[in-house]
Amino acid sequence: MSTIQNSIDVIVKQGMLPLYFNAEESKSITILRTLYNSGIRAVEYTSRGPEALSNFKKMVEVRNAEMPGMLLGIGTIKNLAQAETYYLTGADFFISPGFVPEIASFLISKEVLYAPGCMTPTEIIAAENAGVKFIKLFPGNILGPDFMSAIKDVFPNLIFMPTGGVDTTKQNIETWFNAGVSAVGMGSKLISKEVMEYGAYETIEKETKRVLELIETIKS
Repeated sequence: MSTIQNSIDVIVKQGMLPLYFNAEESKSITILRTLYNSGIRAVEYTSRGPEALSNFKKMVEVRNAEMPGMLLGIGTIKNLAQAETYYLTGADFFISPGFVPEIASFLISKEVLYAPGCMTPTEIIAAENAGVKFIKLFPGNILGPDFMSAIKDVFPNLIFMPTGGVDTTKQNIETWFNAGVSAVGMGSKLISKEVMEYGAYETIEKETKRVLELIETIKS
């Protein structure tokens, strides 16, 4: 299992965090392989359906067998019971749509990264005071890069990543990085429902490689 700092390092170096859910186990695994082959080393699988847990267990197995260096995190974690369950299945990091203090104290005590979704300075302060180091700005499309610019100086020790509505265009990603984020969460704009439905894995691979290169250019 990854430490807090190691998870942060991998996500920040990558500059993006792909996230997805698919009810089909085989598709979930094939997408994971595709992302790994594209150069991705940290993925968020979202716990958004009854199949999520069994899919995730299988994904961890496949990752352990085939994908050295791949961190597999779990998203949409909303209560302590979920966090405990996924901790036992071997999730490397945890992401929430909101800040849940019990999850923070449980995971920080285990030296595992917890990135809560925050929308206001009050929530970010609460998370920071609980020992959280990595904040997911959510929903990113509602808050926008201007929000990030406005609060950045107030939280010099935190790492920020917007999720929700982040586009795969150079202009959008660059605006976020210029505002002060360290990574961007990439959901349906990168791995759309249509692409998953039709099994267009080459599209995922091509787009992922393109976005990784784009971020590399923006950061340098």
